[in-house]
Amino acid sequence: MAARAYWKGFLRLSLVSIAVEIYNAVESKSEISFRQIHKPSGRRINYTKTVQGIGEVKSSDIVKGYEVDSDTYVTLEPDEIEAVKLESKKTIDLVKFVDVEEIDPRYFERPYFIAPADKHSGEGYVVIREALKKTGKAGLAQLTIGGREWLVAITALGDGLLMEMLRYADELKEADQFFDEVPTGKPDKEMVDLAVELIERKAGKFTPDQFEDHYATALRELVQKKLKGHKIKAPHEDAAPGGAKVIDLMSALKKSIGEGSGKAKA
Repeated sequence: MAARAYWKGFLRLSLVSIAVEIYNAVESKSEISFRQIHKPSGRRINYTKTVQGIGEVKSSDIVKGYEVDSDTYVTLEPDEIEAVKLESKKTIDLVKFVDVEEIDPRYFERPYFIAPADKHSGEGYVVIREALKKTGKAGLAQLTIGGREWLVAITALGDGLLMEMLRYADELKEADQFFDEVPTGKPDKEMVDLAVELIERKAGKFTPDQFEDHYATALRELVQKKLKGHKIKAPHEDAAPGGAKVIDLMSALKKSIGEGSGKAKA
């Protein structure tokens, strides 16, 4: 079955405009969802919408509300919300270019593939891809989907183009508040050198397929065992490393160095 395009439109660089299609680059294979079940009957739990002191209410009596204070809301009618939605534009207009490395990883939210929509778009597509490769730049644009405006970055990826949906600046928390307790003095040079040696021993190429979501795998195995009528025993948890002991950092680093190379596979 052919993949379904998430969006269809045009990618524009100044006066150059090409027809493109956008496809989701992520598969939610590791996401396992559960339903709440009434244990005695084995039936699924249903929910009713209620108001305290009133009871169950009709869907037609429900509106959306924005909480401005505790239990104080500004209610919004569907037509009022619809009125502020942005008109979906069918063009990704590349308005600015930045070095790829300049984009803080915290801004990346979700990746998508951009493909040429037809054979007539191929030449322009390849030209933009090669220009992005040669300059090492990411093209920035704003894309309107479903009434919402998304900030996106487009980069070259192999033979194609990758679009990353980005978070807006006001969506990120300031980092400083979380690092207030970090010591400001310079650490011991020997300890840093030992830590660097450990890192270099474990250094290798980024091969994400060597890592597995063990929790998702265990859940799937659990479901299969239950289907076959097997009894499930809870595993013994390992004690947390370190416990309440005060760790001699220098000794721990030296011991780690002496335990072998521990080099990661490339």
